[in-house]
Amino acid sequence: MSGVVTGDAVVLGLQPARLPSRALALFLDLLVVWAAYLLISIGLVVATASLDEAAQMAISIASFLLILVGAPIAVETLSHGRSLGKMACGLRVVRDDGGPIRFRHALVRGAMGVVEILMTFGVVACIASLVSERGRRIGDVFAGTLVVRERVPAARTAAVPPPPPWLVGRFAELDLSAVPDGLWLEIRQYLTRMRQLDPGVGRRLAERLADELVARTGTPPPPGVPAAAYLAGVVGERQAREARRAFAASAGHGGGESGPGFVAPAVQTVPPVQPVQPVRTVQQAQPERVAGQGESRGARTGFAPPA
Repeated sequence: MSGVVTGDAVVLGLQPARLPSRALALFLDLLVVWAAYLLISIGLVVATASLDEAAQMAISIASFLLILVGAPIAVETLSHGRSLGKMACGLRVVRDDGGPIRFRHALVRGAMGVVEILMTFGVVACIASLVSERGRRIGDVFAGTLVVRERVPAARTAAVPPPPPWLVGRFAELDLSAVPDGLWLEIRQYLTRMRQLDPGVGRRLAERLADELVARTGTPPPPGVPAAAYLAGVVGERQAREARRAFAASAGHGGGESGPGFVAPAVQTVPPVQPVQPVRTVQQAQPERVAGQGESRGARTGFAPPA
């Protein structure tokens, strides 16, 4: 399946999702939505037991529309195309040009989903996805959207160009904790393909991404810095922080001779060496034996040799 192509005939690094992954994401979404609908319906039945039949029917229809139709639309709008099932499967709903969806896109997809998913148990949606070249269902065709794979394998990810040398270290104090992963992905995709874009289109896209990044960080770029250079500098700072964090973690796990992971070898105590007695030769030992024999013989007989 081909990638997403913009209006300037530039292929983006977004791969359309296949039917099995989309079906799994839809099953997870329906499981959550139907579970919530059943729980809320039981609570409403207990709470409205004293009302008449017409009021109960009106409340049931309203709960059906709000939970099974309105909730998925609200979730896709607020999350920019990432429902719970799509998050679990690594998918995202985007526009045909690769941009994030808005409320009108989610509204059209949700309205068509009532017919092709809820009323037909997903049969129409599966057939439409199989027939479509990029796996789109009817709601995607009318809304001008596409479900793509957000988790791109590392082998297919192009390297991000380094920031300009005069911007290295300029964003060391920038707080990047509030920047979501989806925005990082869009910035990386732009930086890796900004030379393929039309200059005007690329400049507008860089400015939009820079505005979103400034809104997340709360710090505007330095005066006179272009949007593309600002994005490259911030991404370079993020990569440098990740590299330092990974190096510190590996150093902590490895540990040197004084590190926490070092185990001192056991010291074996050697018993003291006993002094070695000198070895006497036969010539040295012989006079002592002779003298001993003479003394013992004299002691037995009482005779002492003359001096």
